[in-house]
Amino acid sequence: MNLQDVLYSQGFGTRRVCAGLIQQGYVELVAGLECNAWVVCTDPLVECKLEEGLRFRVQGVEWPYCEKAYIALHKPDSTECSQKPSRYPSVYTLLPACLRQRPARGVIQGVQAVGRLDQDTTGLLLLSDDGQFIHRMSSPKKHVPKVYRVTAKHEVTEQQIERLLEGVVLDDDPKPVRAAACVLIDSFCIDLTLTEGKYHQVKRMLAAVGNRVEGLHRHSIGRYMLPPDLAPGQWRWLSETDLESLQCTA
Repeated sequence: MNLQDVLYSQGFGTRRVCAGLIQQGYVELVAGLECNAWVVCTDPLVECKLEEGLRFRVQGVEWPYCEKAYIALHKPDSTECSQKPSRYPSVYTLLPACLRQRPARGVIQGVQAVGRLDQDTTGLLLLSDDGQFIHRMSSPKKHVPKVYRVTAKHEVTEQQIERLLEGVVLDDDPKPVRAAACVLIDSFCIDLTLTEGKYHQVKRMLAAVGNRVEGLHRHSIGRYMLPPDLAPGQWRWLSETDLESLQCTA
């Protein structure tokens, strides 16, 4: 693949824009696989060997070549998981433009959130441009556990925990919804594990047992936990090890 197409595939604009970035000297490549010497490349058609692992810089910022993007974001409070938010800023504005502009089948699509968190819910949010990965992580048939730290308004009782584990009926579904696990952290706090996602599910489950959610934070999906050094609003690439940990099912 030539360098112009590499930049296009990674979301740096149209092929013409990518060619312009290269010709103007804004793109650097590593001189060799065993060194970290960077050299400016001004030829848009120079061939790049993707199988050897490609690193490049665009306007001084280093990027790895990724056929598909897999991202972990620490979603802050008062943000919406929508590209067309109604009230609060979109989480997509926290990402660099190239991640929002990655093409898919000739259409600019960018990474998409794997499910959604409410505007007042914080914590781990995955994003990707891999449709199969998004389906695998969000489908209730795959039973991928997601753990939420729930702060309740009232003291959480043993009876409430038992009801959450046995199943509660939500107003739009006669089939009981059960928590895969429910661990009491303190009198007003629990870790609730779910393997499916419904609209405002945690809030409605707590309401169904006579309590109310005051704070909600998702801290893990599968065996992947939100990194403690990833501050609200920050994102990072998922490694191969991270992706393997996400495949854990309940």
